[in-house]
Amino acid sequence: MLVDLRIRNYALIEQLQLQPSALLNIITGETGAGKSIMLGAIGLLLGNRADSRMLFDTEKKCVIEGQFDISSYQLQDIFEAEDLDYDTQCILRREISPAGKSRAFVNDTPVTLETLRNIGANLMDIHSQHDTLLLGMLFFN
Repeated sequence: MLVDLRIRNYALIEQLQLQPSALLNIITGETGAGKSIMLGAIGLLLGNRADSRMLFDTEKKCVIEGQFDISSYQLQDIFEAEDLDYDTQCILRREISPAGKSRAFVNDTPVTLETLRNIGANLMDIHSQHDTLLLGMLFFN
């Protein structure tokens, strides 16, 4: 479960800290309010490709960090396979430099994007508008 999200220097976001509820979280707002930008940052945290053109200030690096409570996820085997220290609190961090270099970390240990994706896929589901239509297409086609 995502406990804390910090986004710095990403797109229109100079700095943001969010502590979601342990229950249901729904992000709504008018067109142009920044919902997709926040989801883009979360996507980077989960291992999506980075682009230095998304920096708010092109002179500073972008940092996206999420703290997760993983005590109920049974991820010890994944952490062991990736040679990472396991703790019930897991911090994923992604940094994008102004030069376009991207670095990923799990609990302050540098990891590959594949490792970040592997762990991130077990931590969070993002459901967007019209996802129910995709389910209908799977069952009725």
